[in-house]
Amino acid sequence: MKARAGAALGALALLGGCVSPPPPRVVEPVVATPQPPMPPPMLASDFEIDGALEQGGWIRGRVPRGAARLAFGEVPVTLTPDGRFFAGIDRDAPARLRLTATSASGQTAVRELAIAPREWRIERVDVALRGSVPSETFMAQRRPELAAIAAARAVRSDSQGWAQRFAWPATGRISGRFGSQRIYRGVPGAYHSGLDIATGGSGAPYVAPADGVVVLAAQGPFSLEGNLIIIDHGMGLNSAFLHSATLAVKQGERVRQGQVIGTIGATGRATGPHLHWSLMWNGARLDPLLFLPLR
Repeated sequence: MKARAGAALGALALLGGCVSPPPPRVVEPVVATPQPPMPPPMLASDFEIDGALEQGGWIRGRVPRGAARLAFGEVPVTLTPDGRFFAGIDRDAPARLRLTATSASGQTAVRELAIAPREWRIERVDVALRGSVPSETFMAQRRPELAAIAAARAVRSDSQGWAQRFAWPATGRISGRFGSQRIYRGVPGAYHSGLDIATGGSGAPYVAPADGVVVLAAQGPFSLEGNLIIIDHGMGLNSAFLHSATLAVKQGERVRQGQVIGTIGATGRATGPHLHWSLMWNGARLDPLLFLPLR
């Protein structure tokens, strides 16, 4: 044991009589991850809006920068990649409606809109409203027609017709105005859902008022609408053309503004040759006259 201890002491002496301490540990400094800057707040004043802010009207515009979603009242609104949108105002819309834009982070910008009321052409008659229960034979024909119309109006094409200034589909006398209604001893009947244009006879051509995709071209006359065409203009906006004598387009076809799509007739439930043109947006019924230039 003494020999071993002597050897160890001898080794220490050769090394200078001390043991070197272990090297110190190097601690890397912690670098804080830079946080991305907060996006600027979205403001109600950042909405860009144009249109006819009245019952039966419409709006087009652009949401504030950074918006990822938009609602008009309770209805979701489609946005283009650059933030443009279209929305329709129902014939019976309330006096105020709200546009709500929401960003991906949850920020919101709300724009309150005042909706001008309309004085509709109301006819009061001292006669009871007569209604009849449709027969099962009629409903057996009508149910698939209603299903076809609903399916067509649910189509959302990529058409840009909604962004155009609409053109008159036909020339002639306006024989029926949107929104007009009869009141039968205090009981309202259904209001007129479109614009009627009478030409004095069958066979006059009518054209597409804006670009679109044909989402329904009835192969046979429907019980009420007759020979029917529905065109989707994109963004949930669609046109329906009723009572046609003939159709010049097929389902799935793209049409351009001014293109002949049919001829005026009196098929279906019609008292004489005329074009009934109606416009809808996500279930809201709109006044075609508010889309057209004055003539």
